[in-house]
Amino acid sequence: MPAALATSPQTSYWLALALTPGLGPTRAKKLIEHFGSAERVFQASLTELEAAGIHAVSAQSIATGKSQELAEEECVKAAECGARMITLSDREYPLRLKEIYDPPVVLFVRGNVEILSQPGIAMVGTRHPTPYGVGMAERLANDLAARGLVIISGMARGVDTASHRGAIAAKGKTLAVFGTGIDVIYPKENSRLAEQILALGGALISEFPAGTFAAPQNFPIRNRIISGISIGVLVVEAAEYSGTRITARCALEQNREVYAVPGNVTNKNSWGPNTLIKQGAKLVATWEDIWEELPTDIQTALTPVADESSQAETASLFPDDVQSPHEKRILKLLKADESTHIDQLVEMLEAEMSSSEIFAALFELELNGKVRQLPGKNFVKSF
Repeated sequence: MPAALATSPQTSYWLALALTPGLGPTRAKKLIEHFGSAERVFQASLTELEAAGIHAVSAQSIATGKSQELAEEECVKAAECGARMITLSDREYPLRLKEIYDPPVVLFVRGNVEILSQPGIAMVGTRHPTPYGVGMAERLANDLAARGLVIISGMARGVDTASHRGAIAAKGKTLAVFGTGIDVIYPKENSRLAEQILALGGALISEFPAGTFAAPQNFPIRNRIISGISIGVLVVEAAEYSGTRITARCALEQNREVYAVPGNVTNKNSWGPNTLIKQGAKLVATWEDIWEELPTDIQTALTPVADESSQAETASLFPDDVQSPHEKRILKLLKADESTHIDQLVEMLEAEMSSSEIFAALFELELNGKVRQLPGKNFVKSF
């Protein structure tokens, strides 16, 4: 309980509004505008609250003190999981997010609060990407993070995870927006990823109370935060009917830039980005395609970071610094957008090297990050 007492009274009022049944961000904002402050909302009578045009269940929850009880309980839970609460009235609340139609009343934050207001690019896409999609997400996130941009995504399987990993590989900062409570890592296998994000000065955020499970309806709701807190949204791979379309639509409604990585027209995951490009989204093949679209002031602010970064790491898609002839030969055979099974490699190279030499070369290539192994002993060239 003592940890919860550290929460300011103003934060408690905002939190109580956020937890009031049937209210929601938009009505909560209007209610505060109507009464003048969050505190005055809780000084109003039931009649005054109902006259303000909110649902009866909301008015009763506020008037009876139930909303404040919920807020007290939530303060304790937030303290227990190491989360900080930022309200719309706090100076730390990200200005870009505040601009959208229905910004969250309260954000639960674990990690570096400062990056919420730093320039960032949202990266979204399918949960079932192709090797090409994974590679492009990782490479673009790596290149952009190395130049100081925060990589924003939802930590879902697939493109989201690849985007966070790319930023981490560059030792950059990345922000994960949860569709669950701040204490519920989803999917569970990304627990280690969450730790890495925090360790490198990134952050995890959510508008949902602690303990909120992964309900399907929560993820489309959180998508407006992913786009709203960013400068622009980059779509890597997405099928025709997907949550990524919701994020892209949110971005357009919020007047954010929309970027898309083109894909193979015969692949269903290319429908989303290819359609967006037809509709006017910026085609992205390299980090420069996004960089040149950034506002001048952001480019200027980030340029020193780019100068300090190791340009050699991202200067070439396929660095030609492999010493071993066996490694060079295998790299020529592998593709970035199509996996090759180990049996195929052995068959193609049986006249040139033994299977043990192939395994050794693949091992070295993996260690150097030039090759990735997929399930079932399939290999792809890294971007």
